[in-house]
Amino acid sequence: MVRRAPTADLGEVELHHGDLLDEDAVAAAVRGADAVVHLAGLTRVRESVEHPGRFYRVNVGGTATVVEALMSTAAATGAVPRFVLASTGAVYGTPKKQPIGEDAMPHPQSPYAATKLAAEQLLDAAAKTGGIAAATVRIFNAAGSVGGHADADDTRIIPRALAAAAGHIPHLEVYGDGSAVRDYVHVADIATAIVTVLTRSREGRHEVFNVGATPASVADIIDAAEAVTGRRVPVVRKPANPAESPELRADTTKLRGLGWEPRRSALRQLIADQWNPTR
Repeated sequence: MVRRAPTADLGEVELHHGDLLDEDAVAAAVRGADAVVHLAGLTRVRESVEHPGRFYRVNVGGTATVVEALMSTAAATGAVPRFVLASTGAVYGTPKKQPIGEDAMPHPQSPYAATKLAAEQLLDAAAKTGGIAAATVRIFNAAGSVGGHADADDTRIIPRALAAAAGHIPHLEVYGDGSAVRDYVHVADIATAIVTVLTRSREGRHEVFNVGATPASVADIIDAAEAVTGRRVPVVRKPANPAESPELRADTTKLRGLGWEPRRSALRQLIADQWNPTR
């Protein structure tokens, strides 16, 4: 199901325009499907603080609608469908031990992260019924572009650094000395990770996989953005947020054990693809 019509020709892909909370529309979309990759949802952390009810309604209620519809259609055929949920590394909060493994205790620190964890728990309960083969990918920081479409969320550091380089915004605000490290991964590498876990999901099981590739600091991103664009990124320094973790890196040993390797997540390639998505 999609919110708006895609600009590219999708060939034999059948499109359903609808609302995740519309049970009839979701049931029609998943009818006959042997697998679902659930990417839809609300993602902006600050928005989730302002509108927590909306995030729970969409991210948890919407996931429940899709899972129930898929299990209902599968029960009629006797098949066990596969389901992959796109979650977030934000469910971990800010653990001191780095890199973060899937066995780290979740400690979500925003309504957004809490809704993603709740959706994971719902999927886990559904898998325990034996009616679904499930996996969750905890994506750290998606970046890059695919099909000529780049990340349009300018609250994220890479799009925002490039917007500053292009002059679309006056400057990039940097909190602290720019040494805070986060883990970035190209959207194309996320897609291959999803296919990898989807094909290996097992009936009655729910497994969780971290998806990350390239740890980089804010300063690294600014340097790479200037190198790729040939332009300066104007910066305004702000006091560091004491609650912000100095480092959040994904341990992807489990996913790599299935044969997955990132191919497009080198920092300069991520930024080049974001800067010129049609190249």
